[in-house]
Amino acid sequence: MSSDLAIVYAALILKDDNVEVTADKLQTLVKEAGLTEIEPIWFSLYAKALEGQDLKELIFNVGAAGGAAAAGGAAAAGGAATEEAAAEEAKEEEKEESDEDMGFGLFD
Repeated sequence: MSSDLAIVYAALILKDDNVEVTADKLQTLVKEAGLTEIEPIWFSLYAKALEGQDLKELIFNVGAAGGAAAAGGAAAAGGAATEEAAAEEAKEEEKEESDEDMGFGLFD
């Protein structure tokens, strides 16, 4: 078993028992499992990374994409929103082009 996997399993065990995930508790669980070749720095790194995280929520939302929800909501708004966005983009492009007409460039 890899050291990463052992520490993750230990963190899951702690969270399942509603125990705070700390480096000492992770190290104790892994040592009790018979894995002694893991460097101590990994326990503190995992403990800090998981601090304040809800592991159950992370596991249940592994395949959920944050950007897909926003795109789906925009598509549900209808074609009017897309037309407005296209008009705004055209206005922004005109503004960018007007900056070039000022008689100076970036490398002058």
